Amino acid sequence: MTDVPMMSLNQSDGGQSAASRHFRLSLQAVVARLLHTLASDAETTQINSNYPFLTGYQAQLQAAEPQLLNSWERAQWWEARAMAYTQEATAHLPLAALAHENSLSRLALRVLLAAGLVEEDIRFGALFATLQDPLPARRPCIGLLGWLVGDTQQEIWPACRTLLEQGLVVADNRSEPRAEWVLRVPAPLWDAIRGTAATDLHLPNLHWLSPDGFPTLDDLILPQTLHAQIENLPALMGSNTIGALVLRGMRGTGRRTVIGSVARALGYGILLAEQAKPDDERWFLLGSLATLTHAIPVLRLDPGPGETLELPALRGYTGPVGITLGRSGGLGGPLVEQALTLVLPPPDPDARRRFWARADVPFDNGALDEVVEHFLLTGGHIQQAAALSLTYAQLDGRQWVEGQDVQRSTRALNRQALETLATHLDAAQGWSDLVVGETVAQELRALEQRCRERERLRDGAGPAFRRSLNRGVRAMLTGPSGTGKTLAARALAAELGLDLYRVDLAAVVNKYIGETERNLNQVLSRAEELDVVLLLDEGDALMSKRTEVRNANDRYANLETNYLLQRLETYEGIVVVTTNAGQRIDTAFLRRLDVIIPFAPPNVTERWLIWTLHLPADNRVSPACLEEVASRCALTGGQIRNAALHATLLALETGQPLGDAHLEEAVQREFRKAGAAFPMRQVSSNGDQMARLRRFVDQMS
Repeated sequence: MTDVPMMSLNQSDGGQSAASRHFRLSLQAVVARLLHTLASDAETTQINSNYPFLTGYQAQLQAAEPQLLNSWERAQWWEARAMAYTQEATAHLPLAALAHENSLSRLALRVLLAAGLVEEDIRFGALFATLQDPLPARRPCIGLLGWLVGDTQQEIWPACRTLLEQGLVVADNRSEPRAEWVLRVPAPLWDAIRGTAATDLHLPNLHWLSPDGFPTLDDLILPQTLHAQIENLPALMGSNTIGALVLRGMRGTGRRTVIGSVARALGYGILLAEQAKPDDERWFLLGSLATLTHAIPVLRLDPGPGETLELPALRGYTGPVGITLGRSGGLGGPLVEQALTLVLPPPDPDARRRFWARADVPFDNGALDEVVEHFLLTGGHIQQAAALSLTYAQLDGRQWVEGQDVQRSTRALNRQALETLATHLDAAQGWSDLVVGETVAQELRALEQRCRERERLRDGAGPAFRRSLNRGVRAMLTGPSGTGKTLAARALAAELGLDLYRVDLAAVVNKYIGETERNLNQVLSRAEELDVVLLLDEGDALMSKRTEVRNANDRYANLETNYLLQRLETYEGIVVVTTNAGQRIDTAFLRRLDVIIPFAPPNVTERWLIWTLHLPADNRVSPACLEEVASRCALTGGQIRNAALHATLLALETGQPLGDAHLEEAVQREFRKAGAAFPMRQVSSNGDQMARLRRFVDQMS
């Protein structure tokens, strides 16, 4: 093992941070103590001959102070030097901070560093294996550490117990006698102890973020009243008046940014833990890592509706904690006993304008006003969309961003966040694609106007609405199947210039208790954050009337209905519910809906218009045939669409333009599917052609 490099115990301060220098001095003191213990042993000569690297360490330590004549004086001198550096340094020293936060004795610090020696020089592993033979371990056990670095054998266990309780060392063989417990320092902790860059923690979903990456408190874009409150947070958190700062709100509203700015004001970074749970490794290490990296731990949590997360105190840390979460779920436990909760609202038009200005996007003339009014995005999503919008503009050879570029960039964000529980639907061309009665058309245009003015409507409404009205729009389209409800939702999205997503009920509804509510909360939260039109197709499956509770199934079904009732009332996006069983909808839902539009089957004129929209432009259908089909065949829009498509297919099979015979056969097929009598007389004259068409239909069926 002579090719393994020796630890640089005598490096100069040049190129070393204060944290790294302090770590090296403390490690030198431990190695000096270890060498002193070995020097007093009768078998020292044999050990030195088997492990010559120890002689090299001894020479390094002695070279620092040649006047010291024996190993004990040398060990004391190095420990005093490390302590003096601790007292004189003004920079953050991870090891000193850890010792202070956990009230570690000098012996506990020696044990901690000795347990990690093998992380610095693998040759110590071979030495430990020899010294504790026949115990098959290359890391030191408690008994060996008591002999190598302890003052007395009786004092070693209290020091080790403190380290074990705080999670600073781990014993994987606790079934063995306590003296034989082999101790190791978790790798992320050791890296932080030695002063390695805090960004290299090597733990999934755990990130150290520098305070320089966050704006100052003055630069936060927030409502004035909330901004004034947040400016007082550093003083309250610094004095431990606030133990935990809980920020609720949509994703992208700046929850993490606010905590980062407060941490910056206090001179700290933040240590962000994504979805950390009290029973995983990150939770055990989070407090100590925060202390070592001079950071405020921030937990990003996502409890489901009705769920309360019990959060124990963090080990190795006693400072303030930041917690971000959405609107649902609750928190409990020692960690949030002194918690302050603030809710961050979505940005208003002025705030959105400032976010776009900060992103420094070069907009075309007037495009910024359109984007600010049209796209109700959060600050975080504006930041993400800004760079992508410029990329789309450059892709089209433009240096200026237009509204269509922002729409394409938001669509890319939507798909990443929504497509696990919802399906993107292509928007229609607009109202021109939809054939409905005049009353329904007027109601749909009123719905469009309500969606466009939803933010100004909230701000301009009377005082009675201030607490109950938000910027959400909840609409229901009712009527028989095939009357154009889904097409109307697509046309609405097209007119508004927003994406349309249909909730996938198969992915949302779950047999396990609470999972349906969690999935609904997730899809509704993402949809309102990204400002898309959300379609609950066949909404009666989720909004059916509550029933008398006769068994557990009834009770949990009612709970799902109750949750959706409450969630829709606070929903801040546009949601369209379609149903062909309006009588099954719970009346409580009807009271919470802003718009209800009943759809009816099309009349003769409307059917004729639907036919003309769906038949190919080069069709050869006679006006008489088309009028007869429209007047005598009371089909819905969906049935007409299917018949027109099938007639086109028949025409392609015969190689002729679509004519009366194709149309008749397709319409007759729709009546067969519905189990109804065909109301028209047969007008075809070519029996061979009809036989061929029927054979083709049979093959296709």
